[in-house]
Amino acid sequence: MHRKRHLIAISNLSNKIDPEDWLPNIYAKKVRTLRTRACSLDIPAKMNDAQILHTLLGIELRVGRRRFACPDLATARYMRVFARLGCREFAIPYDITTISTAADELETAWQRTGLILEAHTKGLPEAAHRRTRSQLVKSIRAELAEIGPGERMPEFKQSTKQRPN
Repeated sequence: MHRKRHLIAISNLSNKIDPEDWLPNIYAKKVRTLRTRACSLDIPAKMNDAQILHTLLGIELRVGRRRFACPDLATARYMRVFARLGCREFAIPYDITTISTAADELETAWQRTGLILEAHTKGLPEAAHRRTRSQLVKSIRAELAEIGPGERMPEFKQSTKQRPN
């Protein structure tokens, strides 16, 4: 009975989030429609504490005890969104000029989801709040996995014929 009530609470919570602000929808419509490359991180499939570190060797993303080198801050911010959710495989836009915008939109969607979660679980015991957050993260992670990371490398068109035969 308690489990059923909890699942109803998750569905009510996801109904309160605008579909345009739902992180998997943004990923599907604004990232996966672009030319992308797949990225995989060896991280646990759970809510993680992901931090961006500025080291002498460059920018790194730290998830737990693991560190992942990132080419720039925008890519690190983008990867942090997925690392927080415990997504092991996801797509990164191949065009580096679009990564920053995608990172902004995904981070904003995550923050809005967190605010709605806080408002939805206000007054509930801490354990219920953690369970609800965990179920929400699982549902987001499942939707992102369903969308998929795409190809390992983007497809390039080889139509460079310059003269007619």
